[in-house]
Amino acid sequence: MTNWLEVSLTVDGELAEAVADVLARYAPNGVVTEQGMEHVSNAYRGTPAGPISVRAYLEIDEHIEETRRKLEEALYYLGMIQPVPSPVYKQIADQNWMEAWKQHYQPIPVGRRLIIVPVWLDSPELERIPIKIDPGMAFGTGTHPTTQLSLELIEKIVDNRESGIGNQDSDAHPPNNNSRITMIDIGCGSGILSIAALKLGAQTALGVDIDVDSVTNARENANNNGIGDEFIIGQGSVRDVLEGKFPFKQAPLVVANILASIIIRLLDDGLADLVEPGGRVILSGILDEQEQKVLDAAQARGLVLSERKNMGDWVALSMFKT
Repeated sequence: MTNWLEVSLTVDGELAEAVADVLARYAPNGVVTEQGMEHVSNAYRGTPAGPISVRAYLEIDEHIEETRRKLEEALYYLGMIQPVPSPVYKQIADQNWMEAWKQHYQPIPVGRRLIIVPVWLDSPELERIPIKIDPGMAFGTGTHPTTQLSLELIEKIVDNRESGIGNQDSDAHPPNNNSRITMIDIGCGSGILSIAALKLGAQTALGVDIDVDSVTNARENANNNGIGDEFIIGQGSVRDVLEGKFPFKQAPLVVANILASIIIRLLDDGLADLVEPGGRVILSGILDEQEQKVLDAAQARGLVLSERKNMGDWVALSMFKT
């Protein structure tokens, strides 16, 4: 078993590149940098903010003390130009990282009928509908409140489809037992929301994402759930759907579980136009202090609030189109 010496420094953005360059000279496996994200801009995945952690891993062998001395000497000379914090060391034993991670990822019951199950486990609750997910690189493992809130609202809408999915007043939407819901999932990530809708009884789902890795991961998750051509997956966003690059431009159910700033931008791009008259849109990924801005933008485009759900600081909105 190989042991590794982790060396890490927490620095500001100006110094991070120089520190990473120093560590890279002594860490043949590369350098890791991590920074927090501030979700206040129009960037799809948020804006980097705060200090940066720079880490590298040195193999513990007969040369480790010499390597450590040279590394600290290089950091000392860098510190003569600009102050550098002292490196922090931690010894780490090699292990099967994926297997260790899997031990902490357990099934998650959601709503009345769903349970999110890691693809490597069997569902412990046979009465629930299992949504098997291999998180991969895509957003949407089911552990985050935004995903769970979206799933609860999707379940409620799909289960109540006989009474119409628009206004809560069922008299305004007579029962149509022959109709089945079509859904558009904007920013589909792992595909978890579309897969759940289909397993609950939706007829077709169109999932689009700007990230090609998400598209690949969503298809793999669909295959793991026995979902085939009824889940249409492609790279793109709102404008691509409206421009006819996919089989349909509107649906009675539209979902966008992204970030508040992105939802507002997508509303500018025509997100509300994807919703059929009388249909529903679920907007999630919203922090409570951002809720009013999203509501204002949605209501300005003819969407009316039907239901609000929250979990901690996170809010999901179900709105219908008049």
